[in-house]
Amino acid sequence: MYNIEIDLVADWVSIVKEVFRGSGIVLEDGLTTEDIAEIYFAQSLPEEEAVSLAHETLKRLKEMEQIIAANMDEVIVPDIRNRTGYEGDTFHFSWVFDQGEHIVETYSEYRIPLTQEPQQSE
Repeated sequence: MYNIEIDLVADWVSIVKEVFRGSGIVLEDGLTTEDIAEIYFAQSLPEEEAVSLAHETLKRLKEMEQIIAANMDEVIVPDIRNRTGYEGDTFHFSWVFDQGEHIVETYSEYRIPLTQEPQQSE
């Protein structure tokens, strides 16, 4: 079987903390993941919307973890092998923001875009 490491929520929170550090905002110790998400979205949204978007974002990341785990054998591993040639059985999936949201499998450099590219008009 496969050795799979994935914690998209922790990856997202780590990036958010970096954004705060870069902005000079100090987060107090002991904040929960939910607290951090709410504070992040409260920077640009009213409190009610920030709380809602924080909840939706964390839920979406957890759902993506479940989707990846449920589809490893039949979809994801065959696609990784086909697209990248990676033959290993160890996979580390991370959430990244690089010109949009992506999940990247570290060993194969396989990338799953989570945001759609804008369509160019003809």
